Amino acid sequence: MLLQKTGLLLSGLIMMLNASCMEKNLLPPDEDPPADPEISVSTVLTGYEIIWGMDFLPGGDLVFGEKRGKLYRLSNGTVKEITGFPEVFPSGQGGLLDIRVHPDYAANGWIYASYSGSLPGGSGQLNLIRFKIINDQVQNIENLFSSGGINTWYGHYGSRILFDRNKYLYLSIGEGGPTSLGGPKSPNLNAQDTKSNWGKIHRFRDDGSIPDDNPVLPGNTGPSSIWSYGHRNPQGLALHPETGEVWSSEHGPMGGDELNIIKKGLNYGWPLYSIGINYDGSRISSGHTAEGIEPPLYTWTPSIGVCGITFITSDSFGAWKGNLLASGLALQKLYRCVVKDNKVTEETELLTGYGRVRNVIQGPDGNIYVSVEGPGRILRISPQP
Repeated sequence: MLLQKTGLLLSGLIMMLNASCMEKNLLPPDEDPPADPEISVSTVLTGYEIIWGMDFLPGGDLVFGEKRGKLYRLSNGTVKEITGFPEVFPSGQGGLLDIRVHPDYAANGWIYASYSGSLPGGSGQLNLIRFKIINDQVQNIENLFSSGGINTWYGHYGSRILFDRNKYLYLSIGEGGPTSLGGPKSPNLNAQDTKSNWGKIHRFRDDGSIPDDNPVLPGNTGPSSIWSYGHRNPQGLALHPETGEVWSSEHGPMGGDELNIIKKGLNYGWPLYSIGINYDGSRISSGHTAEGIEPPLYTWTPSIGVCGITFITSDSFGAWKGNLLASGLALQKLYRCVVKDNKVTEETELLTGYGRVRNVIQGPDGNIYVSVEGPGRILRISPQP
């Protein structure tokens, strides 16, 4: 009888322990894995030309530009033109390109912009300036950088501007030159020429001066503004929210759009290496990489025409937090890329049927803002509660 009671007691204790363990394994509602959000898409503004660059001021106003050289400010639902921007050279792929607000704007009032200007003889160059907006006018302009060189076909200017965590300033610029032909016999080797500013990602202090720890590249005797080289047409820059690394998106030829992590002094291969082919069908390289060439993190074939990129950092997007958004000009879509351990593990199409997607940023309100062409407009992607 005693053994029977002891057995019943042990059985009861085991059942109680199992129930307790099961309860401990159940996550409370606030610890459930985040879910994919339901989203809505709305139009912020429309009726403009190509909107290349845009950024938010600390108070929530949006500064954006048209490729043709017009600068605007959206404040409380009203758009005002900001006059006095320097004359741009809008031929080909040039014009007013990127816009970036200084991370300490509230203290210093600086806004940065890249744009194409003309050189004697009909060539284009890329310029980087900073300025202040005072009474709806561009004032206190400072010229920080000019590419010089030759860009006679007016293509592949880049261009994006980015600040890192230490407030160093990055500028991407395409290879410019006389042609975009790739391969060892290309007449345009700007991207491999470490004395040329074209086909590079540059790194500056916020006043345009060159940091002492910039790399000394082959053929040079001291540091220059060049941080990395071998780039074809990098039109996207973003800062990884966890690692602080600079990520870049780059137009390939036919196939071979690239996503890269930009590292000090590295050569990313163009025009000697690419998984894409030239527009005339000729091969660029037998392989994608070689010794001394940094391979891309991720590629798109066929080309999506990758342009602006950004990481989602808002908790309101649930499971999408930490994902990378990439805009696609050629295929006219916005792509969401799941990133784990610096690898793209999944890709989905987020926006389709809206037109050519030029740029994407996250606003201070946590929403995603997308510039689209045809007509030029800015869309807002918001998670639904």
